[in-house]
Amino acid sequence: MRAVVLDAPGPPEALQIRELPVPVPKPGWVLIEVKAFGLNRSELQTRLGLAEGVTFPRVPGIEAAGVVAACPDGEFAVGQQVVAMMGGMGRQFDGGYAEYTCVPAEQAIAIRTDLDWATIGALPEMLQTAYGSLTVGLDIQPGQTLLIRGGTSSVGMTAAILAKQRGLTVFATTRNPAKADALRAIGVDEVLIEDGEVAVQARALRPDGVDALLELIGAPTMTDSFLATRIHGVVCSSGALSNDWLLRDFYPTGDIPSGVRLTGYGGDASDLPRAVLQDFLDAVASGTATVPIAKTYTLDQIVEAHTDMENNRVAGKLVVTT
Repeated sequence: MRAVVLDAPGPPEALQIRELPVPVPKPGWVLIEVKAFGLNRSELQTRLGLAEGVTFPRVPGIEAAGVVAACPDGEFAVGQQVVAMMGGMGRQFDGGYAEYTCVPAEQAIAIRTDLDWATIGALPEMLQTAYGSLTVGLDIQPGQTLLIRGGTSSVGMTAAILAKQRGLTVFATTRNPAKADALRAIGVDEVLIEDGEVAVQARALRPDGVDALLELIGAPTMTDSFLATRIHGVVCSSGALSNDWLLRDFYPTGDIPSGVRLTGYGGDASDLPRAVLQDFLDAVASGTATVPIAKTYTLDQIVEAHTDMENNRVAGKLVVTT
């Protein structure tokens, strides 16, 4: 099979396409013929040497979509459509950047859809993070106001789509004014230009602060996010587009305004209910939901794809088809 291999951290060109043996699934694992996979900031962090627990050489990729090629214990039928994500994919064992990937069966979710593989491949990790952040992390309720920092990321755009479906008013940020129309097209009510101090803009729209704030940029904007949030409102940290996770010299009593709540979300395949995934696929198929795909690539274009991701060239999800 053809696979993308990373021998050690480096620039996009460090991602090399090689011929590798098709992996053989052991009991409790499933072999998937990969049809498409999405790109994630997690893989960028792996390539840059910022991810923990990664051994090299490694086939990256924390998600994949395809059909079951083999399943020794019978958890899935051969030919079943599945998506897979997380659980050590692309870090502790080889991931989705390949024509075949082998994963623990509990990391795979069965689906049934006639959507194209690029659309399916865009969804697993993006939907899992967005859904879990809104439900577990923020416990959003209809009628609330949600501010998404890092709004043009794939997770940010998916969170906006889900929040609008649930009756929220949605604000979202972007550093690039040229991307504002992409946010408005998915239903975002107000686009804020990200300058590191968005709280003033948010308070101009909601003087008491927003009810919920999804923080996808990370540590550099966290304290400003607290200032944008109302008393008893919630800030959920779910990402680090800045590649900076750590709050240094953090003084909770002084840095978090009284009554503002801080939580986090970092999920796994088990945190995305199969029914939620299937319902979203069905909604996309019926035209009542959209998948924010920015660009698709072939496996041979993996260097170009990572270059686009690292330089934030587009708004939405990047997908590779095999």
